[in-house]
Amino acid sequence: MTEKSLKPSMRENKRYLLVETEASRKEIEEALLTFLGILGFSKLGFKFMSDKIIAINREEVDKVRAAFAAYGKLIKVKKVSGGISKLKN
Repeated sequence: MTEKSLKPSMRENKRYLLVETEASRKEIEEALLTFLGILGFSKLGFKFMSDKIIAINREEVDKVRAAFAAYGKLIKVKKVSGGISKLKN
């Protein structure tokens, strides 16, 4: 028995963040985990698309910005977009 895929209306809406930082991937994840905790991090639907682009759940954008602001090292969200192609230009 095969699993059916979700309808588009049931899927999470993602936002893509262009991040400007010298921090590593591990440090970015650490900043989010420290501020949001394990449960908050799981709600993000966090995923690296490239070294500078991350994908998160649409409702959690403000929390991610706050986590980066509270973290000691400079992690700056340069741009937020609903499409990954708009960030690559």
